[in-house]
Amino acid sequence: MSSPVTPGATLDESQRRLQIEMNGIEVIAESERTAKPRDLFWPWFAANVSVFGMSYAAFVYGFGISFWQSFFVATIGITISFVLVGIIAIAGKRGSAPTMVLSRAAFGVTGQRVPGYVSWLVSIGWETFLAIMATLATATVFERLGWGGGTTTKILAAAFTAAVIVLASVAGYHIIMRLQSILTWATGAMTLVYIALTLGEIDWTTVSQIPSGSLQSVIGALVMVMTGFGLGWINIAADWSRYQSRDASGAAIVAWNTFGGAIAPVVLVIYGLLLAGSRPDLQDGIAYDPIGTLATVLPTWFLLPFLLTAVLALISGAVLGIYSSGLTLLSLGVRIPRPAAAFIDGMILTAGTVWVVFFAENFLGPFQSFLLTLGVPLAAWAGIMIADIALRTRPYDELALFDPSGRYGAWDWTSVGTMVVASFVGWGLVINSFAEEAAWNNWQGYLLGPLGLGGRDGDWAWANLGVLAALLIGFLVTWIARRGTVARQEGRA
Repeated sequence: MSSPVTPGATLDESQRRLQIEMNGIEVIAESERTAKPRDLFWPWFAANVSVFGMSYAAFVYGFGISFWQSFFVATIGITISFVLVGIIAIAGKRGSAPTMVLSRAAFGVTGQRVPGYVSWLVSIGWETFLAIMATLATATVFERLGWGGGTTTKILAAAFTAAVIVLASVAGYHIIMRLQSILTWATGAMTLVYIALTLGEIDWTTVSQIPSGSLQSVIGALVMVMTGFGLGWINIAADWSRYQSRDASGAAIVAWNTFGGAIAPVVLVIYGLLLAGSRPDLQDGIAYDPIGTLATVLPTWFLLPFLLTAVLALISGAVLGIYSSGLTLLSLGVRIPRPAAAFIDGMILTAGTVWVVFFAENFLGPFQSFLLTLGVPLAAWAGIMIADIALRTRPYDELALFDPSGRYGAWDWTSVGTMVVASFVGWGLVINSFAEEAAWNNWQGYLLGPLGLGGRDGDWAWANLGVLAALLIGFLVTWIARRGTVARQEGRA
């Protein structure tokens, strides 16, 4: 999409930060690549400092593992997952284009639509889920305050949540970056207050007596944490690094992505492990109402600040996703301005939120099951993309990213085939986590029996091996099979 700036004119940084971003999927102009690696801290921290992260403690304990095993799972799983996000972000610096455009170098300009549709559905889906959580959290806290948590509250909460998400996404990169830096301080401070107010609930004796679990349980929890945090963002990583200057350090980009994305979740999940481990009743409640359950340990006077913190953090994450889903929509061939694409995806998010909150009786479980199923091909794509980035030594050919007859071609059948095979293997090694609510998805896990892993009822069934398998197959096959292809694309062979 064209820039609103008159040819030959320039905007200083302060002016640009106040304007609606008109850049779409085209390569960012050299004059606009002014961001520094440290700038990446703000969007990733703000999107992941949500108190909702504490609820993952209950999900981790659900695998039947001890505090120290859970501590390992949270620390290692979250950190590694955001390191992978950082590696994908390197592509943004090299090519100054959105993630799904840069992925054309691996899949071909037309072939990229295969992972592109998966990415678009995942982004829209998870951000709708965050908006739903924000709406339901508002109703829960208002009900406890005695202000009514019924239809009127939900309507106002859904309208406020959707309006902020849509407006920020339409505004674009520069305004979102400023918004995220503000939300970082606000949500970070309130989260620290939450921790201070609930420290008295910690009972180390009770926590330390939680029995250890099996290796399979630890692996299952580890993969769940990786999927819920870094791998959930990996398909949009380069969208936020494409404004980085050409000479920015790749190592610094990885480091700031990892630090910004991982530091808050690691602290929050570990604290959640102490809190939920001390109060078994919290573990049961979180599974059904994460935000509302976490609010039950708070004094009444802090409920409203807690609600505001929780909702703003959820909105912060949803803004990143809807902004990026709009870019992905453009990469699929939709020819409209970027703000219009973000607005369309925002309206889809709004409709989904309204439907689930007000009309659907049994939709949340099937909805999550569908999204988790898409996590397998997304992991396969991530493995392919990470290997492709590691194989490249030169910047992308920017014109060829938009030309099916260019050096990247229309289809790279090796990458497409790898993604299909890796997804097939991955789906065969996971089971449907919502078997009763989404019985139509119970076809998964078909390789657990033939491979001697105990079938769908065996010890390995809940280890989520399929996500790791898809990621590793994607990486290894690409690293071996496409080495020559990448060298030819870069003129090295």
